[in-house]
Amino acid sequence: SEPVPDNWKIHDVEIKSREIMFNALALQFAKLPYPTTDCSGKTIVVVGSNTGMGKEAVRHFTRLNASKVIMAVRSIPKGEAAKNDIESTTKRTGVLEVWELDLCRYSSVKGFAARLSGLPRVDAVVANASIGTDKFALCEGNESSITVNVISTFLLILLIVPIMEASAARWNIAPVITVVSSDLHGWVKFPEWKNANALDTLNDEKKAKMADRYALSKLLQALATRELAAKLAYDGSKVTLNIINPGMAKTELGRSATGVLKVALGVGKFLMARTAEEASRTLVHAATAGPESHGMFISNCDVTK
Repeated sequence: SEPVPDNWKIHDVEIKSREIMFNALALQFAKLPYPTTDCSGKTIVVVGSNTGMGKEAVRHFTRLNASKVIMAVRSIPKGEAAKNDIESTTKRTGVLEVWELDLCRYSSVKGFAARLSGLPRVDAVVANASIGTDKFALCEGNESSITVNVISTFLLILLIVPIMEASAARWNIAPVITVVSSDLHGWVKFPEWKNANALDTLNDEKKAKMADRYALSKLLQALATRELAAKLAYDGSKVTLNIINPGMAKTELGRSATGVLKVALGVGKFLMARTAEEASRTLVHAATAGPESHGMFISNCDVTK
């Protein structure tokens, strides 16, 4: 196998806060292409899909003729309600399935992956579920944002890769895994990486900077995506892994925030947030992208780096 190219390595990920901030503000008002890629025959999984961007992405995939769409949700009743709404607008039934997935429990993640292994094929997985909170809480021994947004998300991805590789071999397809992240990863500093065990610091309630925690979790997602994408490329995997920035959207993310963070989110959403449907176009675009998007950061439906 060829050596991993230098531009795949984690240490090449630079944080340019000012540049990213101004770019984010400018791009927030860009018009995004309406999804038109035919998804006939495809089985697509959307994690975190009972509301917001995830739900609207499911609506698009259903409209685009996907054969099966798995709605991975923590609450089955809420998932069923979303399913009914989507079926009523797309006039397609028998396509959507609601499966339970709780990213706060590793056992749930493993069980979900095991269930996926029973499907004939898996063409795309959109890892959309995240939490944004300024309240410190532990989940599976780690701070909840780190567990849900990073550890469980990538545990699921690692478990799904072999399933998708089998699909690629059997059906001669190019499966895609999309991590829904944010350009906020460039707004935060992470000095804890120098510690022997950075998680110890992140899990210390007295030292935790929870106002920055969501952005930090997105930085960790970017780093993990870059590293795993390099490993997949080195191994010759047929699975494409990309990461996206959907922009600020009018969703329920951050609903548990308090104080200054709650005010800032409210003002930001009021002034410049996209609708959930508009933001969902970025999810659909990335999930139907080709191998050229492997390891890349996609913002506003454009591959950036």
